[in-house]
Amino acid sequence: MEGAACAVARIGPDGPWVGFAPSIDDGYALVVGGTDAGPRRNPASSDDLLALATIYFDESLDAPPDELAATLGDIGSLVRHVAEHEADLDRRQLLAEAVDAVDDGLAVDVTIARLGLALGDGVDAAGRIRDRVNELLGAP
Repeated sequence: MEGAACAVARIGPDGPWVGFAPSIDDGYALVVGGTDAGPRRNPASSDDLLALATIYFDESLDAPPDELAATLGDIGSLVRHVAEHEADLDRRQLLAEAVDAVDDGLAVDVTIARLGLALGDGVDAAGRIRDRVNELLGAP
């Protein structure tokens, strides 16, 4: 059985919410809910998960439903998972620094910067998540 979803943001004030859920294969699924068709799940890549973590901190999308909202602990577990499964040593070091920022409660701008370095220079986290939501919902 797959785990319950944690929402990170909404796509627009009345739009669907997007988040993550643990999956039975020791990974995570990207989850989109709040649609007439019901929740949609798809395996999440490391970059999807880092983009969600970044959005949690930068609040670039609308707030998620309160009853499903991810906690700081949820985000910490998510970033640790990505770090533990990263094969590239350089990226793994960047992820370790991001884990420290989340776990130590560093300033939001520092945490966002560290997540951004791990995600990749110039990657728009909100844009990536919007694109993934559109893919899952079959929107153009």
